[in-house]
Amino acid sequence: MSMNDPLGDMLTRIRNAQMRSKSTVKTPASKLRGWVLDVLKSEGYIRGYDPVEGIDGKPAFEISLKYFDGEPVIRELKRVSTPGRRVYTSVKAVPQVRNGLGVSIVSTSKGIMSDTRARSENVGGEVLCTVF
Repeated sequence: MSMNDPLGDMLTRIRNAQMRSKSTVKTPASKLRGWVLDVLKSEGYIRGYDPVEGIDGKPAFEISLKYFDGEPVIRELKRVSTPGRRVYTSVKAVPQVRNGLGVSIVSTSKGIMSDTRARSENVGGEVLCTVF
């Protein structure tokens, strides 16, 4: 069966694994997922990820989740732009999450980046998700 929203699926897998206090979670690999995981790692929300072989020999990512004092570092993970409803924003309107405490992940013409980097490079784009 085909998947309509691969990025939404990855975010849901991360949320579910953190609710069960898992140390790692596997998700099918794709370029988009890898770029979003790079942003999550650089912002300090996950320990990292490694490419592994998934079900039926297909490539997958094993994501190492991060906890602090037994609580997940990621408190809130929301998908903003969906396949049925794309959300685009200009550089002036790039959303701040919780007054800058969180991160918006934005897909721009210069690649996928955090909201602060998008503002510094003066580009807008599609808001993929927000993390707090």
